[in-house]
Amino acid sequence: MELTRTAYGTWSGGRYMHFGEPLDEDRYIASIRRAYENGIRTFMTADVYSNGEADTMLGRALSGLPRNSYYLVGLIGHDIYPGKRDGAKGFLRFTDPRLRRSDQFGSYLRMAVEKSLARLNTDHFDALLLHNPDSVGYTSDTVWKGMELIRENKLSQRLGIAPGPANGFSLDVIQCFERFNGLINEAMIILGPMEPWPGGYALPVAEKYNINLTARVVDYGGLFHDDVKPGHQFGHGDHRTFRPAGWVEAGNLKLEQMRPIAEKYGLTLLQLSCLWTLQQPAVKCVVPTLIQEVGAKAKPIEAKIDELAAVGSDSRLIQLKLDEEDVERLRHIGANKGCMNLKGGNPQYVGESTPDQWSMNPELEAVAKRWGIDPHIDLRHQHEKAA
Repeated sequence: MELTRTAYGTWSGGRYMHFGEPLDEDRYIASIRRAYENGIRTFMTADVYSNGEADTMLGRALSGLPRNSYYLVGLIGHDIYPGKRDGAKGFLRFTDPRLRRSDQFGSYLRMAVEKSLARLNTDHFDALLLHNPDSVGYTSDTVWKGMELIRENKLSQRLGIAPGPANGFSLDVIQCFERFNGLINEAMIILGPMEPWPGGYALPVAEKYNINLTARVVDYGGLFHDDVKPGHQFGHGDHRTFRPAGWVEAGNLKLEQMRPIAEKYGLTLLQLSCLWTLQQPAVKCVVPTLIQEVGAKAKPIEAKIDELAAVGSDSRLIQLKLDEEDVERLRHIGANKGCMNLKGGNPQYVGESTPDQWSMNPELEAVAKRWGIDPHIDLRHQHEKAA
């Protein structure tokens, strides 16, 4: 089984990440089965979601299905086993020196993978991604030797990296691709017609090293599902309430400019976003967040699953290519360069390194130069620059 054009992530449905209305257990499992039955055959799960419960639920949903009929992606990186949290920032990365020495990285990785697989009731991942790494995870030979042993012991067929949770990490991802290109087969990045920046910088590098990319958040916080309108009331604790004020209104203005292009091809807005993203170099898979919005007029999550599934199962959509003029038009409408302060190696960051942000260094400067990126222009938050 290979990575498929569409994927279902266990953060969908609101049970383990706070988006919209949380699905109850029966509906959550039914949504995963519906995705499978309609042709979505890549499933992604992270051990940190509800301390392994997402793994268990996905295992239940996939129970009884032929193991070679779906592609299973696991994400590990936050150490949930001592259960030590860094306050509101969540669980520490397993590479944190407060938890263990570097010579213990390999044993931790194997333990975490085996526990995740046990919850999923299977014996291997098709791909294992290092989840939300800190600067050590991007650069440590010891970490990636541990990942290599996972593959050698047939616990995963492929290896990769999934930066986050916030946007950024562009130079860090590129450096990781270069340094470990013999080990890394896959990566998950943020990319879509509303967010071509900064993920686009990684595309030519992934293409050079034959790394298959999965694009997440192609739904842009649910806007491409077309049921989040100006004045939308998000539920208490919904992650999207942390976005800047006015993002729904600004995003809907852009959506209305994109809508005629979707109608030209007979697509929903979500399908348009997916197809635009799949036409970018090295992108093989899209995994939007599937959200049951609060309110009687919200589109059922089941309808959103069906729209996504058609991208990978409807022969017309599989063969459909957007005209290059339309691809560029969408990129122009959604242009977001400089709209936020990026995480990871950042020329604007000053201070001690944190798990998701650190200062530039000579190695990252060299990476930028090799790939024609000027970090002091291309990775800057423009509003801070103006200030």
